[in-house]
Amino acid sequence: MKAARIGRLGWYAIAVLTTASPTYAQSIDRAEVEKIVREYIMQNPEIIEEALAELEKRNQTAQAEARSQAIAAETDALLRSSDDVILGNPDGDATLVEFFDFNCGYCKRAAPDVKALVAEDPKLRIVLKEFPILGPGSVEAAKVALSVRRVAGAAAARDFHVRLMEMQGQINASRALDLTEEMGLDRKKLSDEMATPAVEAIIAANLALAQRLGLTGTPSFVVGDQIIEGAVGKEPLADAIEAVRQK
Repeated sequence: MKAARIGRLGWYAIAVLTTASPTYAQSIDRAEVEKIVREYIMQNPEIIEEALAELEKRNQTAQAEARSQAIAAETDALLRSSDDVILGNPDGDATLVEFFDFNCGYCKRAAPDVKALVAEDPKLRIVLKEFPILGPGSVEAAKVALSVRRVAGAAAARDFHVRLMEMQGQINASRALDLTEEMGLDRKKLSDEMATPAVEAIIAANLALAQRLGLTGTPSFVVGDQIIEGAVGKEPLADAIEAVRQK
C-alpha cells in the first residue's frame, strides 16, 4: 500500500512538471523528468512521509465529514425508534447511541463503562441498538431481546439487557430464553414473538442503518456528529458527551 502511494506521488510530480509549462514540457522528455523526481526524492526522502501524513489527514477529514452528514440524515432512526432499549434519563439533554452484539467481548468490556456513565450523569440518555453481526447465536439473542421489549415492556428489556450482557460464554436463543424464565417471563410468548416479521424487520433496519453510517464492528458509539469505535473506556465517551453539550 505504501509503495503504491509513493508511486502515485511520483506520477503526480511528473504530471505537474510536464503540464505546468507547455514550453518546458517540450524541452524535457519523460526520462529526464523521472530522473529529476527521483533525485529530488532521494535527496529529500522526508517529503514522502510528509505527503503520506497529509494524505492520511485528508482521508480522515473526508471520512469524518461523510459520517457527520450520514448521522444528520439518520437522526430519527438513531434517536427515536420505539424498538430500542433506553438506559439513563429518557429525557436527557445528551444521547449516546451504542450498536452492540451480545457475543461481542469488547461490548462486554464496555458495559461497565456505559453503566458508570449512567450512574454518574443523571442527564444522559443511552440508546441501545441491536447489531448482531457475530453469527447465528447473536441474531437469536437479539431476537429474544427485542421480543422481551415488545412483550414485557421497557423495564424488563433494560433488566434483560444488563443481565445478558453480564453472562459469560457464547449466547444463543436457548441461553437467552433461559434467562427470561429466570426473570419470570413467558418463554412461549417470547419464542412466538421471535419468529414474527416485525422482529426480523427491526434487525434488518438496524443492519441497514449501520451500513449507511459505515459501521463495521461492535461496539460502535454515536454521540452528536461523531462515531467512536471500540471499547475506548469511559473517559473518551464522557468527553464526547460533554462536547455535545458545549455546542
